[in-house]
Amino acid sequence: MTAFNIVRFRVKPGHEAHFIAAHRGSRFGLKGFRGGALVKTGENTFCIVGEWASFKKLAEARPQMIGMLDSFRDDLEDLGGGLGLTDPVSGEVVVKLPAAKPAKKSRAKAKKAKRKKRR
Repeated sequence: MTAFNIVRFRVKPGHEAHFIAAHRGSRFGLKGFRGGALVKTGENTFCIVGEWASFKKLAEARPQMIGMLDSFRDDLEDLGGGLGLTDPVSGEVVVKLPAAKPAKKSRAKAKKAKRKKRR
């Protein structure tokens, strides 16, 4: 069953470019990793969201993920509240939310729009 991991970070001022480059340059050759995104959530704050083939594959990759973290650990600030440098959560998908499909244009409307555009 598909699983996701989400990790929250706070980056030290002046370290953002290195932090982003560390993620951009990663090849994420992790078994079961389907892809993900690094998301800027605010001033010096980020989350990474990863999709996995299964929770088992995610758990098996944790040592490698910690190794990746070590490559940019010096860029991170403590999150406070006893969390440390990261705030990770993960779990299996219980409901998949489909994207809305765009409405189809009728052929007549598409032709009319095309003619109008040519003018």
